[in-house]
Amino acid sequence: MVIPLIPFTAAGAISEATATIVEKKILKKRKINFKDYQVYSFLTISLLMIPFLLFFWHSTVEATSIKNIIILLLVIFSALIANLFAFYSMKWEKMTELEPLRLFQPLFVIILAFIFYSSERQISNNIILAAVVASLALIISHIRKHHLKFNKYRIAALLGSLFFAIELVISKHLLSYYNGITFYFIRCSLIFLISLIIFKSKPSSIDKKSWFGLTLASGIWVFCRILIYYGYMHFSVIFTTLIFILSSALIYLFAIIFLKEKIIWRNLVASLIILACVGYAVHTG
Repeated sequence: MVIPLIPFTAAGAISEATATIVEKKILKKRKINFKDYQVYSFLTISLLMIPFLLFFWHSTVEATSIKNIIILLLVIFSALIANLFAFYSMKWEKMTELEPLRLFQPLFVIILAFIFYSSERQISNNIILAAVVASLALIISHIRKHHLKFNKYRIAALLGSLFFAIELVISKHLLSYYNGITFYFIRCSLIFLISLIIFKSKPSSIDKKSWFGLTLASGIWVFCRILIYYGYMHFSVIFTTLIFILSSALIYLFAIIFLKEKIIWRNLVASLIILACVGYAVHTG
């Protein structure tokens, strides 16, 4: 189990952190509307996945049952709302202000997975404990007095974290009937179509320079989500969430390098706690 987790851990954490920083650099441009970004990021993701579908498309008859279609619609609704809240908050607020609220997502995922899936309650208590400790370390290390004052952007970030957690936990059920590539393509294609109908965006709303970054971020998210779905099916939701918490530590490192932000000692301590929790969980698992 340890050998496949080494590349899985590194690839997952680096890809999520990189995609987040790239998106922030694009969205902070005044000319880029977060609604337009949502429309064309999901279009780009869908287009990038088409070649892979020719070789890896897979779904079962059970996927078309009324129950599973309703669950799929819930996933799409939750993901659409979550991304809108996330892009809206990233557009207008600094990452250093948003991270304490975005960091609630892993904790939401762990709690919901533990409640709704008996299989998640059967994994090692040590792994669950490590996941909760790592999540709380992230949250506590980034809480400041001024963060207790919620503006509309911070509320949007918190709601985005909640809806992402709901979407991710629900998605595990459907991965029994689709493989990760097929499921992510259907999800993103439908989100694109719904967003396009609602916002009526035009491709010209994204400038030429931003298209490169948008395409780069979209490609990274394809890779990242497939890794997440792989983790859900081969490990567990809670264990995979713990692994991907590493990306939050990397976001701060990337923020120092690419966004010229400063890091404080509490962030460093939290990062070391996360590394210790992941190492402990991998060794225990």
